[in-house]
Amino acid sequence: MAVTQVAYEVEGWGVGELWLDGDRVVWHELPFPRPTQVTDCYLPLVDRLRAYFAGEPDSFEDVDLDLEYETPFLERCARELRAIPRGEVVTYGELAALAGAPGAARAAGSFCARNRLGLFVPCHRVVAAGGLGSYGSYGLDYKRRLLELEGVAV
Repeated sequence: MAVTQVAYEVEGWGVGELWLDGDRVVWHELPFPRPTQVTDCYLPLVDRLRAYFAGEPDSFEDVDLDLEYETPFLERCARELRAIPRGEVVTYGELAALAGAPGAARAAGSFCARNRLGLFVPCHRVVAAGGLGSYGSYGLDYKRRLLELEGVAV
């Protein structure tokens, strides 16, 4: 696998990074203020990401992703989460049930915590039963910002 790494800047958000195997996304780091050199190249997917962060709706459902995980449950979590529409949220328990494992809310939470395809597998749309839940190193303010961008009242 010959992976290409691309760093792109999004005004008001920071620098994001994509790792691509051809056109297939294998890793995506969301834009965040970081001291990373931006890659000098043109990719239509980067234009789409910038438009998304500017408020344009995009489901990214046509983007080819590496969804091969260690277990079938994790693969189902990824596929089910991709089907959650912009502007909607599910709880960790609901995601687990959608993936065929009712009662596995913690496992769904662990899946989200180590999501390597941020935005394309939109874990920001997964919330705790009693609140927003967490959003790893990006923090709750980032999660709120993404949800507000998609029209979710938080």
